[in-house]
Amino acid sequence: MLPLLEHTKPELYFYEMFFSRSVRTLVTFSSGAATGFLTCYLLFNSLLVYNTKFTSHLLLNNPHGSHLKDPDIHQLMGQMDFHTDLLQHKGEDRSASESLYKKVRVLCWVMTGPQNLETKAKHVKSTWAQDCNKVLFMSSEENKDFPTVRLETKEGRDQLYWKTIKAFQYVYDHHLDEADWFMKADDDTFVILDNLRWLLSKYSPDQPIYFGRRFKPYVKQGYMSGGAGYVLSKEALKSFVDGFKTQKCTHSSSVEDLALGRCMEIVNVEAGDSRDTIQKETFHPFVPESHLITNYLPKNFWYWNYNYYPAIEGPGCCSDFAISFHYVDAKTMYVLQYLTYHLRPYGYVYRYKPNKTQNSIGKAKLL
Repeated sequence: MLPLLEHTKPELYFYEMFFSRSVRTLVTFSSGAATGFLTCYLLFNSLLVYNTKFTSHLLLNNPHGSHLKDPDIHQLMGQMDFHTDLLQHKGEDRSASESLYKKVRVLCWVMTGPQNLETKAKHVKSTWAQDCNKVLFMSSEENKDFPTVRLETKEGRDQLYWKTIKAFQYVYDHHLDEADWFMKADDDTFVILDNLRWLLSKYSPDQPIYFGRRFKPYVKQGYMSGGAGYVLSKEALKSFVDGFKTQKCTHSSSVEDLALGRCMEIVNVEAGDSRDTIQKETFHPFVPESHLITNYLPKNFWYWNYNYYPAIEGPGCCSDFAISFHYVDAKTMYVLQYLTYHLRPYGYVYRYKPNKTQNSIGKAKLL
């Protein structure tokens, strides 16, 4: 038996070496494949998360659906007052805006809810809402400290039109004589009141008319986007409230802006043209980058088919006298406040002065 064992040692050694190398090769290949697969997965997943983070509110291709919540978990813990450094602007000539503040009185009511007071509404209160002649925050619950007005409604998207009806009714009953124009805005809408007053100064509050971002489906004269905000003349507010008293208007739909637009048409309130003197839009249903950046919005997105007037993307999208933007988070609210009222290029004198002798927004004077 010994000679046989001696004779087979080289063969056994060969087989052991072959098997060992095969195992090592298989393990190396498997490890490499797993590492490559994991790397690709992490890369594509990170790109998907990055893209979703910045465009998630646009992914729901529904003009009347809710948008996804901002995935940013770093909520602002406090609020800032950008009106405390007015000494820096001591030399500014604000006579025109101050005059319009007195002549074109705007009541702003902001649609909010108890869950949004700390994350959204308080930042509206700290920024653009301070430029309203009067501001009210409408909610389903009263909060005396904030404060909010309690409407007899529940929370939820199916309650938006009820909240709108009851909010305008409340304004009509308690604040009709305190303003000439009455604006509805969401708690994630940013509004530049000085530009709004310039638009409204061309019209009489006794005229039944309202303004906003004009959409075209379903209503013959069009209707105004809810998110971009809309403003009713005093006469339009009276007509809206009277429409429900006489039952010409009813709560026919939970889609707030569309339902309000239908009611306005029924009670003969005109859907006004809010574009500036060179036909650029002033009310905007999204944040600035959605309009300013070419191809930011997909071509199959609902927005392109809803605009009453031809929509433009890129730098030509937006008026220099823009009035509103929507889907504005808390941090962007302060950024827009800074860019609007604080950032100034040195030595630059603005070139445009509306001709006060003209009665139409479509006529102006370029200097």
